[in-house]
Amino acid sequence: MRKSRFTTEQIIGFIKQVEAGMAVAELSRQHGFSPATFYQWRAKYGGMDGADAQRLKALEGENGRLKKLLAEAHLDIEALKIGFGVKH
Repeated sequence: MRKSRFTTEQIIGFIKQVEAGMAVAELSRQHGFSPATFYQWRAKYGGMDGADAQRLKALEGENGRLKKLLAEAHLDIEALKIGFGVKH
């Protein structure tokens, strides 16, 4: 996945600006992102503050690490089955 040009805190700031009454089209034009991108951000980060966003990012990182460990464990299990001639 491509890294965003904007930090999570900036994105939350954009959401708060729109909640305060700024038009989405104007905000997106000023900062160089599409209105569709804004609505995706709002769906993901709406109602969060900076601490919540940092926690979300940490949990996503941990989840990725755990998925990688699980995939490696499954590969090890398959290698052991093949090595001992066990059929699935």
